[in-house]
Amino acid sequence: QVEVAESGGGVVQAGDSLRLSCAASDITFNNLDVAWYRQSPGEERDFVAAIGGEGHAHYTDSVKNRFIISRDHAKSTVYLQMSGLKPEDTAIYYCNALEGSSYLGGKYYPRPSDSWGQGTQVTVSS
Repeated sequence: QVEVAESGGGVVQAGDSLRLSCAASDITFNNLDVAWYRQSPGEERDFVAAIGGEGHAHYTDSVKNRFIISRDHAKSTVYLQMSGLKPEDTAIYYCNALEGSSYLGGKYYPRPSDSWGQGTQVTVSS
């Protein structure tokens, strides 16, 4: 499995921006679909965004038009550019090199691997 490490979180005010980074252990990462998930206290870990090896992106409805996922193959890194942050975006953000994915009925279904990084905390104050 490809090991990943998340970074870039912090404490910001509503309306601010942050860019998260997911750095991988080797270049095989570049051939995989990679996703960002987030988890807040008392809630499940939820899908946020994903990007394919070729760059095709998917987003959950609550972050569309605010977040942009991208990747840099030369650096084996995936980014999540977040703008217009809201208090409800507060969570620990995790990166995952997916086992695979499917697209059915107009919806994207990621299949995460069991390998997660330590996560990076994003806190948005109101």
